[in-house]
Amino acid sequence: MKKQSLRTGASSRFAACLAAALALALTVSGVLAQQRAPARPSEPPRVEPPPPYEPQLLRLAELMGALAFLRDLCGAPDGDKWRARMSALLDAEATTQARKERLAGAYNKGFKGFEATYRTCTPNAELVISRYLEEGARIARDVGNRYGGG
Repeated sequence: MKKQSLRTGASSRFAACLAAALALALTVSGVLAQQRAPARPSEPPRVEPPPPYEPQLLRLAELMGALAFLRDLCGAPDGDKWRARMSALLDAEATTQARKERLAGAYNKGFKGFEATYRTCTPNAELVISRYLEEGARIARDVGNRYGGG
């Protein structure tokens, strides 16, 4: 009788393991089927035309990238402020992923463009900083006055 109960116990454990394995296999196959299933047609991505001041914002983002790099390079304590300003610009203006990528790309272009050529602060780098601060202020003022932001 003990042999039967051992078999019955072993059979019960085997059945439980088999049931668990089958449940796991069904779950995995369901997940794999969902991954292979063609995507259901959904709404097309939202296409939003850029605002009329998009070129100015892209230039402003590029200037901020350049200033973030050059101000740090020249020992000014406000490089992080330029990164924070860019983040605020993205929060305010990046209404779509494509727009966010364009603005971030312009910032990175400005940053990397000077990073590739300047290793130390030079008189020319300080001149660029001065001109970019003036240009950035002018763009911000123009966009604000023209489109109601300021």
